[in-house]
Amino acid sequence: MIGIFGGTFDPVHYGHLRPAFEVQEELGIRQMHFVPLRDAPHRGQPEVSPELRCALVRAALGRRSGVCVDDRELHRDGPSYSYDTLASFRQQWPNEPLVLLLGEDAFRSFLSWHRPLDILELAHLVVMQRPGEHQFDSQLQALITDRQADSPGELHDASAGRIYFQQVMQLDISATRIRELCTAGRDISYLVPDAVAEIIERLKLYTGKL
Repeated sequence: MIGIFGGTFDPVHYGHLRPAFEVQEELGIRQMHFVPLRDAPHRGQPEVSPELRCALVRAALGRRSGVCVDDRELHRDGPSYSYDTLASFRQQWPNEPLVLLLGEDAFRSFLSWHRPLDILELAHLVVMQRPGEHQFDSQLQALITDRQADSPGELHDASAGRIYFQQVMQLDISATRIRELCTAGRDISYLVPDAVAEIIERLKLYTGKL
């Protein structure tokens, strides 16, 4: 099973890494692809170039086994739609289960995405949740009722089409706050891996001094 975790990663931080590693371990994902996006359709323009953001993710992952930086979106023109990304993964792995990781906030807007039902023809969705009660609107709940998987084994048994909810330890860290700290010249230790902090400091990223 291949995991796909896309994001602007502007910059990558432990709030991205820890939940993704938990999901990988819990679901038995053999390879987790971190996919930095060039342009996210529903977000503002990232502050740092795609190439530098990719380098930050590569530094964050280091020598950890079972994970990789996937730069396919850096070579695509136009917005980074999940459907197009997953179509390229499916072409590469025609029969293997693919799982797209996303947070609960992103999942709540899933039906407004580009070709959402076609996405489910290409991959499973794994929704990373905080513990507690979770309510969704009626349309999304109907989709969940139709597609929900109750165990990781169901994701391994089919190549796509299911929705699985995985509780994770979500850290209260945001890229926005890290950028604010960098601009103010504040310490970002313990929010990002040391290798990421070193690059940010050396290149004066997010300081407005580039």
